[in-house]
Amino acid sequence: MGPWELGLVGVIIALGLGGVLVPGVPGSWLVWAGVLWWALSDPRPLAWTVLVGATLVLLLSLAVRTALPARRFRQSGTPQDTVAYAGVGGAVGFVVLPVLGALPGFLAGIYLHERLRLGGHGEATAALRTAMRSGGSAVFAEFFACLLIAGAWLGAVVWG
Repeated sequence: MGPWELGLVGVIIALGLGGVLVPGVPGSWLVWAGVLWWALSDPRPLAWTVLVGATLVLLLSLAVRTALPARRFRQSGTPQDTVAYAGVGGAVGFVVLPVLGALPGFLAGIYLHERLRLGGHGEATAALRTAMRSGGSAVFAEFFACLLIAGAWLGAVVWG
């Protein structure tokens, strides 16, 4: 697989990561489709292992998301900007403190946006709780699964 194709796969995976944060966009399936394209174009055992792992992680995240509350951000009053901040915070946390930093980063992103929007610590903490109860946990489960898949793909490309 050439560098241009790898770049396009990376763009598809990045679009999928962003799509997880947008309601109605099948972001996790875009991430999986990018890994599938890579595995089909570069048929090595490592690529197939990453694809099988990505499939299992997505199926597990689907099972977890069905047990969590549905996305109801609009009804709770959580603005869409908050989800974008949460996604950026989760991605930064995932990179700064590999894997484990995704949750604190996600929560910090929501808190930061709500603190800037509402002005106070108490209001931001209450808005963080409301956001997580109204579907933030389901969004985080899907986003974390996609971050794991993207990290595995990137690791396989760089070191494999």
